[in-house]
Amino acid sequence: MIGKMKQSKPLDEVAFSVLDLAIIKEQHDAADAFERSLDLAKHTEKWGYKRFWLAEHHNMVSVGSSATAVLIGHIAGGTRHIRVGSGGIMLPNHAPLMVAEQFGTLASLYPDRIDLGLGRAPGTDQTTARALRRDRLETVEEFPRDLEELQLYLSDDNIDGKVRAIPGEGLDIPIYLLGSSMSSARLAAKKGLPYAFASHFAPAQFLDAIRYYREHFEPSEYLKSPYVISCVNVIAAETDEKAHQMATSFYQMALGIVRRKSYPLRPPVDTMEGIWTEAEAAAINQMMACSFVGDATSVRGELEHFQEITQVDEIMVCSHIYDHGERLRSYELAASCFKKKLVTP
Repeated sequence: MIGKMKQSKPLDEVAFSVLDLAIIKEQHDAADAFERSLDLAKHTEKWGYKRFWLAEHHNMVSVGSSATAVLIGHIAGGTRHIRVGSGGIMLPNHAPLMVAEQFGTLASLYPDRIDLGLGRAPGTDQTTARALRRDRLETVEEFPRDLEELQLYLSDDNIDGKVRAIPGEGLDIPIYLLGSSMSSARLAAKKGLPYAFASHFAPAQFLDAIRYYREHFEPSEYLKSPYVISCVNVIAAETDEKAHQMATSFYQMALGIVRRKSYPLRPPVDTMEGIWTEAEAAAINQMMACSFVGDATSVRGELEHFQEITQVDEIMVCSHIYDHGERLRSYELAASCFKKKLVTP
């Protein structure tokens, strides 16, 4: 990372949230993943997390959140006040009208609680993307046009339109642009929208992208000043040793990405030696540079350093941990890192 750009607000003034993928564990099914996701949402709501987002991915045996809008309804229906949304909906996979209607329905059922995060990646491999899009080929120009079409459907200005989103029209559904590159930063800045960066798996352009976004941000009716969300991996436990052992489940799942295979989340192991090669370990460590593993004290110290450098407005926590109880404890410890007093064993 680079040095400080300017004075940033302290960690205990930064909003903190959750990114979930309804991860499917080895020898378990999607129903189990959905039950655990809802339980996590209920607990993180209690611990002060601001929002609970779900990500659209396809053709991955480890990820159960492919029907993202449906799962958002499940989570929102089982919680009381935490914001629930998409991190994100991959807009090129969908007709903008359908997205407007789906999120209009969600926002009507759960007023002032639904977020619409949008991405332009397919969330899958190209073969599956073609199956989703029925051979529709995305161009660079199409995503901005689809975004404008979606914004029109959700606005009051479309009241006399020949095609209207019912429900959806006129509802205040916040839109966030997601990305992992400079192109998404440019579009978010130009459109005056909040920007969420996938630093939890693609940190390479993170600092350059958020710098560009802030320097070129154009205020809009949606947002008056830049707003940056960074997603990071956090695995916290009572001891550093325990956290690093728990993290081996996460490393095994990441290994599937490197090998272009999809594995369900596997139980932790004592060591990754013999499971990955040195080259694979280096690739995963580079990919997961924005990861914080350890006890609460060490994680908070690393998060404070991260915040000092990046000055983000919100940190979104993603934690792939095999044991559900240990995962809950990790999120509880992570929440305490954003507060003045750490949770103690």
